[in-house]
Amino acid sequence: PAAPAYPETDREAVHRVIRERRDIRNGFRSDPVPHEVLLRVLEAAHTAPSVGHSQPWDFLVIKNEATRRRVHELAEAQRDAYAQSLPKGRAKQFKELKIEAILDTPVNIVVTADPTRGGRHTLGRHSQPQMAPYSSALAVENLWLAARAEGLGVGWVSFFDERELVQALDLPEHLEVVAYLCVGYVDEFPGEPELVQHGWSKRRPLAWVVHEESYGRRALPGEDPHDLLSETLERIRPLDAKALGEAWERQKRMTKPAGSLGMLEIISAQLCGLSRQCPPAVPEPAAVAIFAGDHGVHAQGVTPWPQEVTGQMVANFLGGGAVCNAFAAQVGAEVCVVDAGVAGELPATPGLVPRKVRPGTADFTQGPAMSREEALRAIEVGIDTARDLVTAGNKALLTGEMGIANTTSSAAIISVFTEMDPAEVTGRGTGINDETHARKVDVVRHALELHRPDPSDPIGVLAAIGGLEHAALVGYILGGASMRTPVILDGVSAGAAALIARAIAPEALAACIAGHRSSEPGHAAALTKLGLRPLIDLDLRLGEGTGALLALPVVQSAARAMREVATFDAAGVTEKN
Repeated sequence: PAAPAYPETDREAVHRVIRERRDIRNGFRSDPVPHEVLLRVLEAAHTAPSVGHSQPWDFLVIKNEATRRRVHELAEAQRDAYAQSLPKGRAKQFKELKIEAILDTPVNIVVTADPTRGGRHTLGRHSQPQMAPYSSALAVENLWLAARAEGLGVGWVSFFDERELVQALDLPEHLEVVAYLCVGYVDEFPGEPELVQHGWSKRRPLAWVVHEESYGRRALPGEDPHDLLSETLERIRPLDAKALGEAWERQKRMTKPAGSLGMLEIISAQLCGLSRQCPPAVPEPAAVAIFAGDHGVHAQGVTPWPQEVTGQMVANFLGGGAVCNAFAAQVGAEVCVVDAGVAGELPATPGLVPRKVRPGTADFTQGPAMSREEALRAIEVGIDTARDLVTAGNKALLTGEMGIANTTSSAAIISVFTEMDPAEVTGRGTGINDETHARKVDVVRHALELHRPDPSDPIGVLAAIGGLEHAALVGYILGGASMRTPVILDGVSAGAAALIARAIAPEALAACIAGHRSSEPGHAAALTKLGLRPLIDLDLRLGEGTGALLALPVVQSAARAMREVATFDAAGVTEKN
């Protein structure tokens, strides 16, 4: 027979301490930690598993105030450096966070890893040298759980330059610092993580992260694998009627003539319906996701720009040198760059999210742009991106894209869903001449005659004539709608993606706000079909999320007006007869 499990009460105690463990920053008490309690906590840490039974950890217990003050100064310097690296929206939020309790706690514990311990032939480290710090991280977890059982709070401080900390603590140079922990009794343990309480992030559901047999085949034990798209569609719901009603009633009572804020009143009501509360929170921080992909139809000469410009512009986005970067810095948004299908290999770079489905689409004048399976995979890339950005704390999602020749695909998609002639919806993209424009129209017309895309099969339309960035944008819109987060649409490619998203899930449109109207004729046609009114009309045709970024402050202003403008009765202002 199998070895016996713990009795139910013991088992529940183990799971309870895991559930109630918290990373504590606030509410520490000055009460000293008795030696016997600290010893039990350290013994628990020392019994942690380690690769090859190498036990690479050491524990430096610090109580000296001068030492803690020196370490605190290092943490403060790193905090300032991190704050300066953040977009304005995030920096504003970060300013309110307490990130350490070095001086507030009676005990600090430094957990190190010794990569030389066990000698040259440590079992399990031959091909995995990083197992030393990983093993020490397990000791940290044991320490944390034991501390919680003892009623001790623990806060992990990571705002350090590791080598500076090694020198400040006079540690041997070969040691790696795995964790700096602040330990002490607390007034209370919060019911949820402090970062969740402050709106910095959200907890990801277990169902998102459990895969069966192969990555992407999501399934919880005992359940059938679930399709990511279907799961997302099940979560898309209409605007909340109660919050909408409260929004319109509040609009009538605000100290302004009814209707005087025009479109902003509609946007603020939409935000109320999405968030299920009136007034709504101001949608900040925000992030723009730029999905990049190449197009096989480029071979038909629809643009003078070489295909390698897609990858070069991705590098420009990551380096902060594009228009979208300037606009994002101005409005305080984060820029997230996703490789959904760039033809060339992109080097690993901070800020790049590598999600390549395939290296560019095929030439849709010769056959389908991609397979149906690839279209679905690219949609999932967009859904996952939306999920990641929202769980990371973003309150608004902005669409962006980059792909040389992608306006050709956009025109084809828009023609299918609006039933308009290709000549009416095909624009000049990056500024092509008359000859190239005529060729582009012919290419779109030929593709539609070849594939006969059926608008009642939106994924089939994507597979036949779409781009990988279009498919990812579709998933991004659906993912944002499923998480009741406003999605501010950019230009013609976003409009094409929104047509497909609406065909898949009509109620997804409730999350969408048209940031601007592009000078591309297809965009106006798409917005008309979608019934969306753009907030900005400046003859933009750049893409990259630039129009959506310019519209972000308008959307935020709509929410702020709903929150902060007084009502007639509150302000003591007489209403009209």
